[in-house]
Order: sequence, then structure tokens, then C-alpha cells
Amino acid sequence: MRFPIYIAWRYLFAKKTHNAINIITLVSVVGVGVGAMALVIVLSVFNGFEKLILSLFNAFHPDMEITMAEGKTFSMEHFPLEELQQVPGIVHYSQVLEESGLIMYRERQHLISLRGVDEVYRQVTGLDTMLVEGEYILEQNGRDFMILGQGVSLVINAGIHDFLHPIDIYVPRRGRTTGLHPSQAFRSSSGYASGIFAVQAEYDMDYVLVPLRLMRRLLDYHDEVSSLVVSIEPGHNHHRIQRDIQEVVGPGYMVRNRLQQQDFLYRVMRSEKWAIFLILSFILIIAAFNIIGSLSMLIIEKRRDISVLRSLGASRKLIHRIFLSEGVMISLAGALGGIAVGGFVAWLQMRFGIIPLQAEGVFIIDTYPVQVEIPDLILVGFTVFCIGLVASAIPLRKIWETADKTPARSTRS
Repeated sequence: MRFPIYIAWRYLFAKKTHNAINIITLVSVVGVGVGAMALVIVLSVFNGFEKLILSLFNAFHPDMEITMAEGKTFSMEHFPLEELQQVPGIVHYSQVLEESGLIMYRERQHLISLRGVDEVYRQVTGLDTMLVEGEYILEQNGRDFMILGQGVSLVINAGIHDFLHPIDIYVPRRGRTTGLHPSQAFRSSSGYASGIFAVQAEYDMDYVLVPLRLMRRLLDYHDEVSSLVVSIEPGHNHHRIQRDIQEVVGPGYMVRNRLQQQDFLYRVMRSEKWAIFLILSFILIIAAFNIIGSLSMLIIEKRRDISVLRSLGASRKLIHRIFLSEGVMISLAGALGGIAVGGFVAWLQMRFGIIPLQAEGVFIIDTYPVQVEIPDLILVGFTVFCIGLVASAIPLRKIWETADKTPARSTRS
């Protein structure tokens, strides 16, 4: 196998009779390199945005969430809480009770998801770090407060300093209602906003946080919760802890990690990333036509060498390997160069933020986020190798057509 590679290496750098072959070979290397570089950069940008978005949602979604497999709420009286606390790696747990409701401020109203949480909730999720106004206060001096999503605050035009006009919240009464007036179908409470959080528009327009005690009173619950959220100590294996929690709570409950809680969003981002990968792969396929042209012209130029090798007893398989190795070398040269340049550009963006976000509005970042992942580099290299291998195999059928037309030179003594 070393002999075909040696001959292919000599052919790659040797001076050709026709300078056009050298030019086409160089164009092939550059074309493959540009395609590989584009793949590395685009995939790195997608990784950066994915990490950024998931990090924002991490402030709202806990490490683990325990819910009923069937049903909406469960009682903490029958939940194996003591066994759960014995699972290694669990730091905090918090009780959550959620229900759809209506919020009203002066003449404005908005449909919301009302989430009742206890005091440990901030330690489990870190939502207090996402406040854009006010403080994270749910209960103080016997008074109940609420924390609004930024979108909810904008829709109802409510702030945190208006103590003259309270904010009203309404939730449907449990069970059947017999009253004729629509207001009798709801239970309500009034209070003031202590803070406003901003995570992502989907959540900011929907969620309002209130004390768990108030939420249970509105829904006529005693110790029921919609979910139990858990935080994991850094450095522990989340998959193992998820499996251990599932064994503790049993099949009646569903344990979801952070990605499973955002399954739809994660699948959308993954689909977009691989769709772009396939689209950019066509650049490599187009660049592969240059490899076909370069090898075809090289085969024509080296037809006399092919005849000499045949006269010396070289098999068809050996000659195929020579030119196949030549095409693979062109592909790998472009791939390695493109990956190196793409990785360097991504590093410059990560280090210095050279390319800013060219869009109107206020963003939490000023430049494109980038994150280079080793599996992506391996995938790009493997893709280029496969495309180059297929492209190199196409012109090989012309070897014997050209060789048969060119007799080998004979030396007379």
C-alpha cells in the first residue's frame, strides 16, 4: 500500500507537462478547503447560539423535573421524599404548582401561566439572576408579592412601584360552579409586583411567579404540587442520577432532565444545524468536480507511465490505488487546510468578537457566539474524505481507455 501512496505523492508535487493540471489541482484543494472552512465556521456558530439559548433557559428549567406520568398534580403526602433526599448528587428540591389564569391591571388583562413556587425555587433554577427590574421577593412581612415576566409586564403596562393600583390574578375554581355570574367561576387575589424577569419571549409573555401557599389557597389544595424540581451538584453524572431518581419514584412518575424539558426547542435547533450542514455539503460536492477534472487530465498525461507500469507487471488494482490515492490526497489537503483556517477564524471570534451582530434592537450579546466542538471537526473531515473518495473513483474507468491507446516505450540494447 505504501508504493501507490509514494507514486501518488510524487504525482501531486511533480511538475506537469501542462501547467493547467497544476492550476486545476490547486483550485481543487482551495475549493475543498473553502467548503470545509465554511462548514466548520457555520457549525461553530450554531453551537454558540445553541449553548447561549440553552444557558438562558437553564435559569428557568431545573436540572431535573419530576411530574406525574398521568394526571396533573400529586400529593406530597404519598411522595417518597425521604428516599429522594438520599440519592447522591441532589442538592436542592423545590415544590411547584402551576395553573392557567388571568392577570388584570387597571383596564388591561392577559392570559398567563401562574406558577406557585416555594423559597427554595430560586436556588434550584437561578431565576433570580435573570431579573431586569426589582428584587426576587415572594413573601415579606406576611404580604404576598408576584414576579412578572417582562412580556406580561409590557402587555398589562404594570411596574413594580405602583402601590396605588394592585394587580389582580384570577384562576378557575376547581369542580363545577353553580353561580350564574361569570365571576363566581373564578377565585382571585390581589397583590403587587416585586420584580420582573426576562428569559426568553416565549416565557416572558406567559409566566407569573407567586408564592406556593397563595397558589394552593386559590386552587383549594392542601399539599398538592404539579412538579418537584431538583438541582444536581456540579460534577455528578446527570444520566445516572436521573436513573436513580426514576427507580426511587417508580413508574407512576416521569423524570425529565433539562434537555427533555426543552425537547421541541432542542430538536428544532438540531434540525436547523443539520439542514445547514447538508446544504453546505453541496459546496463540497461542487468542488469535487474539480478533483474529477484534475484526475482526468492527470490520467491523460500519465498514460505512458500507466503503460510502463502494466508492462512491468503492475495490476489494475495497483494502478487504481495510485490515482485514487492522488484524489484522496487532494481532498485531505483541502480538508485539513479548511478545518485549520475555519478553527482559527472561530477562535478569533471567540477571543476577540470580530464580527458583531448586524441587527436592530438590544441583545444580550454584541457579537456572534461561537463554540468549536471536536465531533464537528471529525464529521467535516469524514464528509470531505467520503466526497473526495467518490469523486476520485469516477475518472478511474478512463485509465484503461487511455492506456490501451498508448503503447509503452521499449528500450533496445
